[in-house]
Amino acid sequence: VQLQASGGGLVQAGGSLRLSCAASGSIASISTMGWYRQAPGKQRELVATITSGDFTNYADSVRGRFTISSDNAKNTVYLQMNSLKPEDAAVYYCNAIIRTPSGSMYYNYWGRGTLVTVSS
Repeated sequence: VQLQASGGGLVQAGGSLRLSCAASGSIASISTMGWYRQAPGKQRELVATITSGDFTNYADSVRGRFTISSDNAKNTVYLQMNSLKPEDAAVYYCNAIIRTPSGSMYYNYWGRGTLVTVSS
């Protein structure tokens, strides 16, 4: 299983970016996909998650500005980030909880991060 994220880049404060992350490989089902971020010198933190039933959860710091969505048929999760602030700058990591066809348990998978830089 691989998670491939894209969409990071440099944006001015107040601008928007859209991140995408596609899961590929031997996948039986995905229960949850989401985004986490890690700024320099800080711990990785949750940004937003979405379940296969479209239940969403957001960090307080991004609620109302970021929107997470998914395309279950494509095993892809998106993060629309609006009204970006300098404090949103971080490496954003895609996460998915996936069951492979060979097993009955779900496991946590991470993609390589994508860098978001916000200039003030």
